[in-house]
Amino acid sequence: MDKEQTLQKIEELGLLAVLRGPSPELTLKMVEALVAGGVLGIEITYTTPNAAAVVKMLDEQFGDQIVLGMGTLTRPEQAAEAKAAGAKFLVSPHTEAELAKAMVATGLPLMMGALTPSEVVQSRRLGSDVVKLFPGSLGGPSYLKGLKGPFPDIPMMPTGGVSKDNVADWFAAGAVAVGAGGQLCPKSLAAAGQFDEITAIAREFVTAVHAARR
Repeated sequence: MDKEQTLQKIEELGLLAVLRGPSPELTLKMVEALVAGGVLGIEITYTTPNAAAVVKMLDEQFGDQIVLGMGTLTRPEQAAEAKAAGAKFLVSPHTEAELAKAMVATGLPLMMGALTPSEVVQSRRLGSDVVKLFPGSLGGPSYLKGLKGPFPDIPMMPTGGVSKDNVADWFAAGAVAVGAGGQLCPKSLAAAGQFDEITAIAREFVTAVHAARR
């Protein structure tokens, strides 16, 4: 998929699983459990051990079956590494000029983190295709709705504080998609080997997203 197709697919899915995996092995199993539950947007963060190697393995295993990206980029050199590993989109928790330049140079879809109105505008100007509202838990859906007032044409995706119970509120507030981490794929379940439970939660999340966007 090219850049526009990837962005369209992310919007179509409406949900990205943000995985801060405890180990490469458990992260792979977590993704398998999520995919089994219908979650096909996967973001592997750089806080995951051997994150780039994990993305490479996932790309080889799933290919175009999933939309695979890397998140928590904090250093410019990570952008090219992520693309080489097979990432199809890039996400950072913040917006910083040198990092943004390296991310833009990959030609991949970008989501750079912002919270305040000034940061939202800066993120967009430096190349964010979708502005990552982070941490979304600080302001909740009402804060996103407030931001969409002056910036109706800037696509925004909240991450942090997203659950299956409030996902409808996020979309009603104007989210183009949502990113979910611990609420969608708890590390405790992975550590306990309860991957069937992760799959069940994934199904509930996907159902909630679909219901919210009807």
